Order: sequence, then C-alpha cells, then structure tokens
Amino acid sequence: MFDVKEHSHTRYNILTGDWILVSPHRTKRPWQGKVETLPADDRPVYDPNCYLCPGNKRADGSQNPVYADSFVFTNDFSSLLIDTPEGGMDVAGLLKAKSAKGICRVISFSPDHSLTLPLVPVEGIKKVIDLWAEEFTSISSDPSIKSIQIFENKGEIMGCSNPHPHGQIWAQDSLPLELYKETVQQKKYFEEKSRSLLGDYMQLELKQGDRIVLENEHFVALVPFWAVWPYETMIVSKRHVQNITQLSDEERFAFASIMKKLTAKYDNLFNISFPYSAGIHQAPVNDGDHPEWHLHMHFYPPLLRSATVKKFMVGYEMLANPQRDITPEWAAEKLRSLSEVHYKEMK
Repeated sequence: MFDVKEHSHTRYNILTGDWILVSPHRTKRPWQGKVETLPADDRPVYDPNCYLCPGNKRADGSQNPVYADSFVFTNDFSSLLIDTPEGGMDVAGLLKAKSAKGICRVISFSPDHSLTLPLVPVEGIKKVIDLWAEEFTSISSDPSIKSIQIFENKGEIMGCSNPHPHGQIWAQDSLPLELYKETVQQKKYFEEKSRSLLGDYMQLELKQGDRIVLENEHFVALVPFWAVWPYETMIVSKRHVQNITQLSDEERFAFASIMKKLTAKYDNLFNISFPYSAGIHQAPVNDGDHPEWHLHMHFYPPLLRSATVKKFMVGYEMLANPQRDITPEWAAEKLRSLSEVHYKEMK
C-alpha cells in the first residue's frame, strides 16, 4: 500500500503551482559526497574593518552614524537603480530585454557585530520589523515601484559578504517571478472561495499538526507540505493581512518572538550558526487592491545531514524539477524536538 513516508511521490506547491519530487527511501543511502568545514561564528562586538559597524566608513566613503538599534541605508553597490533610463530591445521576438528600475537598501539589525538574528533580543527584532514597515511605507510612496522584497542571506555559503547581522530590501518596477506566481495562485483561490489560500492551508496544517514547528497567538511556523529545502519553513500570519504595515504592535512582537525561536531551533540543530536565505512575501504595491494576498515569510536553509553536509540543486533538479529525500513531516518533527532557547543562551 502506498505510503508518503516510504514511497516516491510528487507534491504540489499551492503557492506557485510547481511540483516537487519526494524520495524518502533515499535517506537510507550512504553519503560519500563532499564534506566542508564551516567557518567559526565567534566574532567581536565591534570590528573596525566592518562596513556595517557603527561609526565606520563604507566602501563609497560614507560614514555610518553611531547607531544604537538598527540602521538602514541605500546599498553602495545597488543591483537596481531608480534613475535607469527607459528602454529595451526586441529582435524578432527572440531576443527581448527591457530596462529595470528599483531601490536597494541594507538594514543592519544591530550595532553588535557578534550577534545573529536568534541572539538579538525580541525587543530588538521588533525594532527591525518596525523599520521594515517604515521602509515599506516610504518606498511604496514612489508610484513606479510595484514590488518590495525584504530578505536576509545568513552565512558565507549563502553568499553573505559580511557576517554583521543585516538584511536587505530590493524594490523594483515590476513583479519578480516568485511573487508573480504566488499572486496568480492566491488570486485564483480567492476568486473561487472568497477566502485566503494560506489562511485555509494554515488551518488544515494546525488541524493535522504533522508539519507545525511553532505557534503563538498571531503566527504559525511550519514546514510546508511542498518544501524543497531539507529544513525549509514558512511563517504565516494568523490574521489575513496583505503586508507588514498592517500588523498591530502586538502582532509585530509575536512575529519577532516566533522568528527568534525558529532561528534558535535552526542553530540548535547542529550547534552552529545555521545558514539560510529568508524573505517576507507580501502583496504588490501601486497595482490596485490585492485582497487575495496573505503575508508570510519563507526560510530556505541548505544544510541536510550535519554542519558540513548541505543540499545541492544539481542534475535532475536543474534540468527537471526540485527533489528532496527527507520528508517535510520528518523535518518538522526534528525541528519541533529542538529547544526554542539558543544553545549559546543556555550557558
């Protein structure tokens, strides 16, 4: 008899319309692949050579203020520029390009160079959320901006060029692929049911319980049924809101609390500073109303078996579609079993 815990199968991602191959029996195979050593995460409170530390000079010669909480500035090497000239090309419908405008900001989460998000106090993370909301409001006041992506790359293996705790905001004059797919899927469901796709999905997950990692009064952290990365998670707001500015002060504290606990669990998994890419998905801006949209945050960590073995997207995954070995249910159970208190804070 078929069993999703034992047999190969595909799972549907309701947010994007994509499918993923799950092969749980492959966890029994021996591993003879590459093993790497991750760099130590012990750092000083202040680094005179860090371009994000308070009072230091950045690469373009600008000087940071001596800030006490969080700090935001326009990226000195932005991937998107607001003054890019309009233009494009179309050669026989085969070679197409068009100009892209936008704004790229950097947000330092804390003046303390030694911290990572799970080690920042809840009050400090809440201040970061407040700053995210302020930036969202400010950036969306430009009518040319259509999407605002708040994200963090944590760890050298995720391409993070500076270990100082920080994230980024990229805003652009078009809708990126993932946000476009999520808009299409959520709108389709909302038009049919007059309800939030993620709201209904979250209620089903809470009822089943198999993939729930954390829950508080206002948010749920779970391993999505369709998760691609080994310990991928998603935080969903219990209240159906479209963007971060709509969260109450109480909800922002709850958001900060669940983020701190989830990232602490990640670090406790292998007793290291756990690398990931994470980002908040929210409704497009300056594009009419989007009642279908439901605020959520994705966490995509690459580590699989230990601090030195990570998941690679290669071969079949690059040429066909994503595949995973450990089931989302197994990953959720493992994360649930871990302490919500960071291993460094237990000492």
